[in-house]
Amino acid sequence: MTDEAWWRHAVCYQVYVRSFADSDGDGIGDLPGITSRLPYLAELGVDAVWITPFYTSPQHDHGYDVADYRDVDPLFGKLADLDTLLEQAHAHGIRVIVDLVPNHTSEDHDWFRAALAAGPGSPERGRYLFRDGPDAVPSDAVPPNNWESVFGGSAWARVPDGQWYLHLFDATQPDLDWRNPEVPAMFEDVLRFWLDRGVDGFRIDVAHGLFKEPGLPDQRLTDAEREANLAADLLGPQHPEHEPMWDQPEVHDVYRAWRRILDSYPDDRMAVGEAWTRDAASLARYVRPDELHQSFNFHWLSADWSAAQFAAVITETLAAVALVGGSPTWVLSNHDVIRHVTRYGGGTVGLARARAATMTMLALPGSSYLYQGEELGLEEVDVDRAHWQDPQALTTGKPGRDGCRVPLPWSGDAPPFGFGPGSDQPWIPQPAGWSSLTAEAQAEDAESTLAFYRRALSARRTFATTAGDQVELLDLGAKVLTFRRGPVTAVLNCGTTTVAMPDGTVLLASGPLDDGLPPDTAAWLV
Repeated sequence: MTDEAWWRHAVCYQVYVRSFADSDGDGIGDLPGITSRLPYLAELGVDAVWITPFYTSPQHDHGYDVADYRDVDPLFGKLADLDTLLEQAHAHGIRVIVDLVPNHTSEDHDWFRAALAAGPGSPERGRYLFRDGPDAVPSDAVPPNNWESVFGGSAWARVPDGQWYLHLFDATQPDLDWRNPEVPAMFEDVLRFWLDRGVDGFRIDVAHGLFKEPGLPDQRLTDAEREANLAADLLGPQHPEHEPMWDQPEVHDVYRAWRRILDSYPDDRMAVGEAWTRDAASLARYVRPDELHQSFNFHWLSADWSAAQFAAVITETLAAVALVGGSPTWVLSNHDVIRHVTRYGGGTVGLARARAATMTMLALPGSSYLYQGEELGLEEVDVDRAHWQDPQALTTGKPGRDGCRVPLPWSGDAPPFGFGPGSDQPWIPQPAGWSSLTAEAQAEDAESTLAFYRRALSARRTFATTAGDQVELLDLGAKVLTFRRGPVTAVLNCGTTTVAMPDGTVLLASGPLDDGLPPDTAAWLV
């Protein structure tokens, strides 16, 4: 072990609170449910958990529409439950990262209610982005500009007095005006509130948002670029250099202020940003020494099943963060994207590739972020339209993010598979055929995906903090990704035939080996 901060080489496990574990039988996960499963997470071998928003919320976007940033929604428990979770997690050696949503509030937030009551030109409306429609046309018909919501349709909603407010996401999530000094002041108080309670860090939602280009000019996307964004399945804006609502330079001043607050607390408190950027160099700006500690590396998630693409992401990422002394991150799934078993083809092939890609990611320097259920090999669920919950799906009429948010199967032979007490289906129904995928069933199978994850995280601990940050790419053919990091050589076969492995003793493999490394398999050698 070294004296480096804990987050630099951590394995962080994302808990989607509604879908992790239910303690009271209402079909929705909660904070006591998370606490009850901390021994499972400790045995899995993670260093930290990131918990999605549990704050007071009308739940239009399942917690990402916050009405009170300083309290727990009764749906998930109470503040005392969060305190217990923190205490128990720390007793298990697990750090706790909580989600922060600074780009927008809920329409039920006291500030927005006050803004609606106060009327045009008021200080209350100045906390949000209220605007009049264009003067040259009937303002009741045309919004202030042509911006589109990430969830579909116009990014503007009109209120009864004729003004419009900006919402880059759902209409129930009005965007804040970060040029108003009351906004950053409020969030600095929120940071201190949770730091004082003992949280170890923050995940910053829409970290590349917050500021919009002055004057709110029209989008200047070409038709092709707009189609690419719409086809991205919420993988973030693909051309932020053309989009005046993303990645504005002023956002970095916010994170410099937040870094000063975090550094004023003991025990290496941290922040990781959800910043969708066009390339690794853009991403690196968010992790300069006086800004965020980390930012999610979605370029790894977005890569196809390709040794060449994986190698390019590794090279570009490490070069970019090295320029600023940053710490890289690696992630394959989260609550906003299709699960990577399915992205890689589904079935036995998709699962083999998912295990191999995960193992390759875990060998790289920096932190790895896992999404709940991937350790069980869960695939994306085709949720029946009658059970859709995602506001993006309900707005567009296309399947949204519900398929990766189906509650976890813990035990038993039928839904709700131990997700909570009782026998009713949880808030999104689980597939009836999940009995072999439960944590209980996989714990008894040495060849299960759960057993593989436990072995991989245990083996990773033997070199994660001591192998250094230098990665040397090796050439074993165009279809094979090979790199050396300290004493460990990682090999990933993205081809269709078995390949010979370099010299060394196999420390771990993602699947059975024969006379070499089979297709869709990874191995670590020492």
